[in-house]
Amino acid sequence: MSYFKLNAKYLSDFIAPHEIEAAGVQAMLAADTLEKKCGLGNDFLGWTTLPADYDKSEFSRIKAAAEKVRKNSDILIVIGIGGSYLGARAVIDLLKSPFYNNLKKDTPDIYYVGNNINPTYLNEVLSICEGKDIAVNVISKSGTTTEPALAFRIFRKLIIDKYGKEGAKDRIFCTTDKAKGTLKQLADTEGYETFVVPDDVGGRYSVLTAVGLFPIAVAGCDIDALMAGAAEAMNDLKADYADNDCYKYAAIRNILYRKGKSVDLLVSYDPAFTMMAEWFKQLFGESEGKDNKGLYPSSATFSTDLHSLGQFIQDGSRIMFETVVDIKKPKCDLFLEDDAENLDGLNFLTNQNMSVVNRKAFEGTILAHTEGGVPNIVLELDDVSEKSVGYMIYFFEKACAVSGYMLGVNPFNQPGVESYKKNMFALLGKPGYEDQKAALEAKLG
Repeated sequence: MSYFKLNAKYLSDFIAPHEIEAAGVQAMLAADTLEKKCGLGNDFLGWTTLPADYDKSEFSRIKAAAEKVRKNSDILIVIGIGGSYLGARAVIDLLKSPFYNNLKKDTPDIYYVGNNINPTYLNEVLSICEGKDIAVNVISKSGTTTEPALAFRIFRKLIIDKYGKEGAKDRIFCTTDKAKGTLKQLADTEGYETFVVPDDVGGRYSVLTAVGLFPIAVAGCDIDALMAGAAEAMNDLKADYADNDCYKYAAIRNILYRKGKSVDLLVSYDPAFTMMAEWFKQLFGESEGKDNKGLYPSSATFSTDLHSLGQFIQDGSRIMFETVVDIKKPKCDLFLEDDAENLDGLNFLTNQNMSVVNRKAFEGTILAHTEGGVPNIVLELDDVSEKSVGYMIYFFEKACAVSGYMLGVNPFNQPGVESYKKNMFALLGKPGYEDQKAALEAKLG
């Protein structure tokens, strides 16, 4: 069954049925390129079959290691940046709660470091760790990416100082290259357990590898069900265009792009979806934003952001469309009771569940925005469960790849990411960058 479905009825004023049908030819060509692995970036397509052919032995080790951390640690520190942490955080926030660390539970709190270079942020996490038993999961293909490598240096010392070099072996877990790289060498030398970042899976497509699965398992999520949902998507989304919502979503995005839209605003009505939107933004932004092309992926949480961004969406530049993730069944509900005095005048909302009010906010907003000239694509998620979320993740990954091929770019590289790194290394005085340093400092004045 499909846990994630396309509802295109709110697009009727913006896209004619024959346009969607015509775009199907291009979508199927792109999908065929993906299936035959003959397009740009075809050495990074391991994610396409991952839900079926993942390493079952490593999967068992992930679950065992997660159980160990749950028993011996109060806190898990996840060290990574970009695709090395966004997927895990997105899934944990959505399946558990954005308040995960504040809830009463029998699993460790999880904090994410190595995703910035701010000293205040790192000091605050260090202070939270005082007096607590901690474990570390460092995620880096090479082990030399500046932000996570710097954080790992600090937390590795903290663990060794607290537990000794032998004790550290039970508390440091490295997700890295299977055979090479600085982090892999260190892990082998020190005896840290390692999990693999597959060679043929890029960071932003890696949430269903050990990169995401280990922290997700530590949080107590059912990773078997997560993979089962992704496997169902893998099978369902091989269908022809007429029966494939994933391909249609990719096609519709490209149609709207060609009609002049430049921003894809991902919207949800659940604050727990906020980090999933951050994952979506990296997935599509890093995949499509190249060669001076691509939609800018943005996000909003309603009704919250209707009181800040709502004016622009309704009445500003007609540069955007919305991708609305409509969660059909919330994790829990709240019954609204009558108030005898009705001082706030809200009794018209009572004697029903709060989800009904949220639903009417969705319906009222989508009518207002489409009437205001903003196309709305609705993607309906059955519920917030491991199977549904696994299905949605694979749906977005495949839609992104197909959309990228339709756009005529390589959806699996990120050449532009290196520019800032080279400048930063030069300005910091990294050996080998001496010539660039002087030139950059001159430009800065």
